[in-house]
Amino acid sequence: MGQKINPLGFRLGATQGHHSLWFAHPKKYSEVIIFMGFPKLLIEGGSRKIEELQMNVQKELNSGNRKLNIAITRIGNPYGHPNILAEFIAGQLKNRVSFRKAMKKAIELTEQAGTKGIQVQIAGRIDGKEIARVEWIREGRVPLQTIRAKIDYCCYPVRTIYG
Repeated sequence: MGQKINPLGFRLGATQGHHSLWFAHPKKYSEVIIFMGFPKLLIEGGSRKIEELQMNVQKELNSGNRKLNIAITRIGNPYGHPNILAEFIAGQLKNRVSFRKAMKKAIELTEQAGTKGIQVQIAGRIDGKEIARVEWIREGRVPLQTIRAKIDYCCYPVRTIYG
């Protein structure tokens, strides 16, 4: 049986770099860049929601007297990013939508975004069955063994009512 390896770690250094890179004087200044697929959701809440976000980030970073600058950046093609797709599928599963319907809708949104291929996998007690299983769908090209291929990957655990 083959060994499983994280696709991002496999390509790190060869074709892709680290996702985090910064230079700063941490005692005086902190800048937080939040990448959002749909920033309208945050803006619709008004300034109260933005202030609440700033307070939560400040509490999380323990930056008492440090200057904190928050920048919200819109992702150009949101359904081309695996994190947003994983959150979409998780929301669908929490709303008790059929897992196949949720997977097919995610693939359809990804194809509209213009990606070359996608593989979606859901594991666990699917549809409340007693025995856990793994279901997956692959559409297009997903060359996992080709190191020079640009592959993005996300794993998103979901707590549903049936486990």
